[in-house]
Amino acid sequence: MKQHYLIPVTFGVLMASSATAQTRAVSGRVTDAAGAALPGVTVLERGTSNGTSTGADGGFTLTVQPGATLVLSSIGFETQNVVVGDRTNVAASLKSSATELGEAVVVGYGTQAKADISGSIVQLGGKDVQNTPVPSFEQAIQGKAAGVFIENSSGKLGQGIKVRVRGATSVSGGNQPLYVVDGVPIISESQSGISAETNPIADINANDIESISILKDASASAIYGSRASNGVVLITTKRGREGVTRFNLSYQTGTSTPTRKRDFLNPTEYVDLVRESAANVGLTAFAETRLQRYTAGNTDVLAYGTDWQEEVFQSAPFHQIDLSANGGSDKTKFYVSGGYSDQKGILVGNQFKRITTRTNLDHKASDFFSLGLNYSLSRTENRRLAADNAFSNPMQIVALSPITPLIDPRTNQISGALDNTTGQPNTNYPVYYNPLLNTIGASYLATVYRNLGNIYGQLNFTKQLSFRSELGIDLLNQEEDSYYGRLTARNTSFADNGNGTNRTVTNGRFITNNFATFRPVLGEQHSLEVVGGFSFEKRRVKSNSVSGQQFPSDAYRQITSAALISAGSSARTESSLVSWFGRANYIFNNRYLINASFRADGSSRFGSNNRYGFFPAASVGWVLTEEAFLKDNAIITQLKPRVSYGITGNQSFPDFPWQALYSDAGYGGVPGQAPVQIANPDLKWESTSQLDIGLDFGFFNSRLTGEVDLYRKNTSDLALNVNVPGTSGFAQQFRNVGDLENKGLEVALNTRNLEGANFTWSTSFNASANRNKVKNLQGQIIEGGFLNRAQEGQPLGVFFGVEYAGVDPANGDALYYLNTANADGSLDRSTTPDYNAAQRVILGNPNPNWIGGVTNTFTFRNLIDFSFTFQGVFGNEVYDGGGKFMSVGFNNGFDNQTRDQLRRWRNPGDVTDVPQARLFAGNGVGESSRFLYDASYVRLRTVTLGVNIPKSLTSYAHLNTARLFFSGVNLLTFTDYKGWDPEVNTDYIASNISQGNDFYSAPQAKTFTIGLNIGF
Repeated sequence: MKQHYLIPVTFGVLMASSATAQTRAVSGRVTDAAGAALPGVTVLERGTSNGTSTGADGGFTLTVQPGATLVLSSIGFETQNVVVGDRTNVAASLKSSATELGEAVVVGYGTQAKADISGSIVQLGGKDVQNTPVPSFEQAIQGKAAGVFIENSSGKLGQGIKVRVRGATSVSGGNQPLYVVDGVPIISESQSGISAETNPIADINANDIESISILKDASASAIYGSRASNGVVLITTKRGREGVTRFNLSYQTGTSTPTRKRDFLNPTEYVDLVRESAANVGLTAFAETRLQRYTAGNTDVLAYGTDWQEEVFQSAPFHQIDLSANGGSDKTKFYVSGGYSDQKGILVGNQFKRITTRTNLDHKASDFFSLGLNYSLSRTENRRLAADNAFSNPMQIVALSPITPLIDPRTNQISGALDNTTGQPNTNYPVYYNPLLNTIGASYLATVYRNLGNIYGQLNFTKQLSFRSELGIDLLNQEEDSYYGRLTARNTSFADNGNGTNRTVTNGRFITNNFATFRPVLGEQHSLEVVGGFSFEKRRVKSNSVSGQQFPSDAYRQITSAALISAGSSARTESSLVSWFGRANYIFNNRYLINASFRADGSSRFGSNNRYGFFPAASVGWVLTEEAFLKDNAIITQLKPRVSYGITGNQSFPDFPWQALYSDAGYGGVPGQAPVQIANPDLKWESTSQLDIGLDFGFFNSRLTGEVDLYRKNTSDLALNVNVPGTSGFAQQFRNVGDLENKGLEVALNTRNLEGANFTWSTSFNASANRNKVKNLQGQIIEGGFLNRAQEGQPLGVFFGVEYAGVDPANGDALYYLNTANADGSLDRSTTPDYNAAQRVILGNPNPNWIGGVTNTFTFRNLIDFSFTFQGVFGNEVYDGGGKFMSVGFNNGFDNQTRDQLRRWRNPGDVTDVPQARLFAGNGVGESSRFLYDASYVRLRTVTLGVNIPKSLTSYAHLNTARLFFSGVNLLTFTDYKGWDPEVNTDYIASNISQGNDFYSAPQAKTFTIGLNIGF
């Protein structure tokens, strides 16, 4: 095959000479030191501009002159000269010029060598998430990516997880990143029918993941345009490799326990403090009556004792098995896998099961055409618990009196199950509804079936030009079945004879991507890649719900058995997105890097006057170590400053926010409709401009490498519900009105500390600080959570409320700072016992000042490997919304109290921060800084110890590899937070503003597993 790439002036001359000369067609294959194929290697005939580049299999064909020498070059590898001589086939192996520079990094619609990248990207490998006993892979990468803050809402399995890439960019829209699996943007929004969110990302089996790329700056992410303001997470799954079929079987089992439990009053302490609090307000007789009621009618109020916290926490088993196979020929490669996991939660009644299958197939039909398939099918079962604010939430059991027996001696059933007088569930015993009744009288199961994948075809017109077309789908079907039987009547007033609900959601996305890639051969000093194409996405969501009451017995739980259909609803919504995109990467002389990208998105979600958004970005980099003055430097291996700037968008809002909408307004059996939303044809995207200045460096032959980034993100045109004049007939309109800023610093370091023949030790460290500020809301103040608000000049979700001042030593009253304004503008710092007289002020920030993580990895003779990761979050506060019930010395009722209430004020002159105990008197129960705590923590997030069985032993069992491993998650936590867990955000009020709130939220699970991985 004859190929010539010359400038037009000399094209005809060389074509004529090549036709008359005795040329020779030479084929070959280029690999790395490990024998893996190297695509994209430039192959030039020395002294000419005649050249080509290697394909996906590392192969090439080039027609050359007699006696030619081939020059093989690729960024990150040492250039090699190969004398052809009289050969027609050559093979070459390139050596890495630096350990990490040749690493391929997944970017938008392609890959790039790490040395070529001028944007900010974090790439993690499958090894960072595999065999980690957590439901979702995000939990496995906590503390491993600079600038990426990941927070679990609680220890409930399958719950929503907060992921923030360089801070929050929206007040009312979505702040989660865009997830893309093998080129398919996937559903990541909660499909839950209750306020507690679910996590669709948990449908993905982490053991199928090959790599994770997190695109952080605009240069890297802008090619995803209107969905990239919150960052983009690109997930690539495993693919087949040429060679014999290899199988891998992995099994692990273990157990989970709570990371922490809280200390509550024991029976004696409870009775003594109740009596004291009652005596302080003249309610002694009333309190004695209640104490007898709560001790199952016993006159000896200390006859029983129950640690209710222990009754809902459990040691929870975990099992997971995975089997995969991969292999193939030079024409067809495949990867297939299946996995099953079963994990019980640390709270009774909580369980998460998942079964997954995956098939990835790549087939080279000819030199010009290849095709393939990426497809996964999963089924998950999530036995869910009630939201945190429900009395049936198991965590709320701590409010029950410790003098109440687990089993009521009058009925021999769980306390609260039966009232002897009425024969019905008890309505005034124990103190509150007993959540244990839900474990036997109720159920809530969410089942998800998910189809995710795409098919592709690729035309290779030449070695340099290809066109790829992809057709993808993400089809998620979720069904939620809930039933609340007779025992739950006290918690659900309609459940006298049972109440059941069935809800189904079908969320489907159809995606097509079509793009061309052009890599012309321009000579040894030039490298160019151009990608351009278009995509279309259609999304449709349909839901149905029906509820029934009056069931014959609790044995009948399907809606068909209900005597009364009490409610029913259905809904449907859809959106579409059409896009054009392009990217160009140019490298000159291996040192000057230029990257530019562009995307135009048209969305049905925005007004007719602003239907399209345009998102450009560019970056430049300078590889200083390729310059003559540093090229042979023995200390500095790499030095690459880079700068990027670009604009991205956010369209994570409900459908039809710009249209005039109507709603059903039927009455008395007569149909009708009424307007519910005012139109705004000018509504448009939230836009985020981002400037990033970074430096990549390496020293001592890359023994020390790292990155430093400074960035500034400005989000404009925030979309908010804005108050409008009542004369319009509406209270609010959705408009673009505000601005928000994030700015920060990120540092990532990687060191190879020891590299001996028998022992190695490497360390990865990252730290990042982000400062968030609401710049403009046109004077609006938006509140949420217990004390959160969005306010101009403050971080999003800042805590704003009354400031607690301690206790009056003279009388035990709770005190608050007045914080009223003095004439000179200062604040009056005098105190008052009148909660309503105190002014609200800024109290704290739920956003951390900085986050970080450090991972150490050790290996010994390729037989033993050991790694551990510490993760830290610093400078944030959490508001304990349950504190006004459980930490107020019975000032708010008979809830059992935390043991810190034993240091309450008792006598004049006592100095303490706990007010006098006064039954139902409300002394110190107001929402204030009293219940706001520093939630900084350091956590031993993951630990893994592996032992590789020697080949001399595995060969007897005809195994290629065998590895025993131990894994641990959340083994140690260091914090001053007084609640169950500092990593918390209560699930029933989750929003961008309502951050850092704790309300009887479950702690994280501490998990130990042991496993075996074999290859054959």
